[in-house]
Order: sequence, then C-alpha cells, then structure tokens
Amino acid sequence: MRIAVAGSIATDILMTFPGRFKDQFLEEQMHKVSLSFLVDELVVHRGGVGANICYGMAQLGKPSILVGSVGADFAEYGAALAAAGVDVSHVRICENVHTARFTCTTDLDANQIASFYAGAMAEARELDLGAIHAATGGIDLVLIGADDPEGMLKHTELAKAAGIAVAADPSQQMARMGGDDIRTLIDGATYLFSNEYEAGLMVQKTGWSHGEILERVGVRVTTHGGDGVVIENASGILAKIPAVPAAKVVDPTGGGDAFRAGYLSGRAAGLDHEAAAQIGCTLATTVLETVGTQEYTLDHATFLERLATAYGAPAAATAKQALDLG
Repeated sequence: MRIAVAGSIATDILMTFPGRFKDQFLEEQMHKVSLSFLVDELVVHRGGVGANICYGMAQLGKPSILVGSVGADFAEYGAALAAAGVDVSHVRICENVHTARFTCTTDLDANQIASFYAGAMAEARELDLGAIHAATGGIDLVLIGADDPEGMLKHTELAKAAGIAVAADPSQQMARMGGDDIRTLIDGATYLFSNEYEAGLMVQKTGWSHGEILERVGVRVTTHGGDGVVIENASGILAKIPAVPAAKVVDPTGGGDAFRAGYLSGRAAGLDHEAAAQIGCTLATTVLETVGTQEYTLDHATFLERLATAYGAPAAATAKQALDLG
C-alpha cells in the first residue's frame, strides 16, 4: 500500500523564561504592554503533523510520501527527513517565505506566550495531489491532516476525483473550520482520526450525531490519551486498545502523530485494526518519553520488547513479521 501524508511541516522554537510572566505585568499598563524576556534555554525541533507522521512510519520501515509546502529554509530539515527514509520529493518549496514556525516561551508556572507563523504552509493549496498520484505510479491512501484549510479541502476533492482512499484527520484545524468544510473533509473518508475532545467538537460543528458520522466513514479511530484508543464502524466497536504506560511523559507533543504513524504502518502491512493499533500505541508512548517529535531513533528490538510487555509475545511476533523488524 502506497501512503501519502498531506499535512503541516513546521519548525518549533522553544524557550524557557526562569521567572513568572504574571510578575512582569503592570495592571494599570495592560493596555500598552511592551515586554522582553531574557530566556535561559532555546531549543529548535523539527515538527508539523505531516512530517511527524512520515518520520514515524519511516522509523518502522514503512516509508510514505510527504505532501506539504515549505520555505527556502527547508534544506537542512528536508535532508534530515530524507536521511530517515521519508520521500520529500513532492514537497513544494516556496522561495519567498519561510517554513511554518511555532515560537513559544514557557515560564516557571508552565504558562506560555507563543506565536505561529503559517508562512509557506498557506501555499499548500497550490499542491496538486492528482499530479503527485500520477507521478508516483498511484497513491492508495492519503492522510489529510492539519494544514492550510483551503489546501485540505482541495486535497480531499482531488483524492476523491482520483479514486484515492482518504484518511481524514482535521485535528488542530477543527477550531478554525466551519461545519460545512468539516463535513466535506470527513464525508466518505475511509478512515477518520480524532482525539476524544475533537470527536465532540466534530459533532457540534457538523450537526451530525456520532452515529451519523459513523454512517459516513469507513472506520473511525478515536484516541483517548492514557485510556488508549477506540476503533469502530457503523456496525460497532472493532477494537479497544489500552495505552502503553509511559515511564515518564517528558513532552506530550506528537503522541497522536506517532499513533497514526504506527497504526497506518500496521494497516499498510496487512494487519487487522487491533494489531495495527497496538503498534500505534507503542510508538506513541515512545514519543511521549522523548523531547521533540522527531528526536528519537527507534531501536526495533527494544520496541518489540515493549510491545510484548504491553500486549503479549504473540502481538510482538505478529508486528515483527508484518513490518519485517529484524
């Protein structure tokens, strides 16, 4: 199964302020704030939902095609993805803007002041998924994740026109998009991904009940954080998988992307929903224990041992054979 992942590609710039923001604000001057924070730490991580999912799949030996829009500053980031086994040949490079960037400062109370620069992500609508489908010899499934909203709608329309199965994953863009657009994204999708909160928001915005949504998609995959994942269709629950306990959650960012990477890798290898979700949950916990969404290198033996501990030796043996994790 050839899988493409259309979604955001971004750089995260994270800083730490060794004080408290609240101590710097003057109540009588709140209408004209002018502050500068001297930070103690700065780290730069590669991120974006599309790139995170592709990176995770590559770590499991299931390379996918990354579809997204970046700036002229993407060279180093792109080289790292390519070295990890991600196909970046269909990433669109915009010479006049920067790659999307998330800049965030966190204080001692875990309060954050952040900005998100969309940059080249806003030009994802210029990508032609139909042309990529033809150039690659055929895409079997495309995950359409959080990205430029207009681009997400265009990718969905082109995928349907080309007969490509869609995995709808609106996630962070749910807050931005209206009910009509969300209905367009999910109606007829082969897979629908969301977390528990987004599932409720989807009902509110679309006006469709949970049951009505199930009637419009093939399989619905809902993550519940530490309570695992539920996979269902219109006939009922297909699998309910507990999460893999984390030794210590050091960075919650990217866990959902890692689950999707593991689950899709398992499905691409021909595994059923339960076995695929077990791989997804194990990879998600691996990422939760790592600072940064692409800062891990997966040791297959350790990964399989952890999967066996959580779900049993037969589950690990199935994953090892299907994914060829020697």
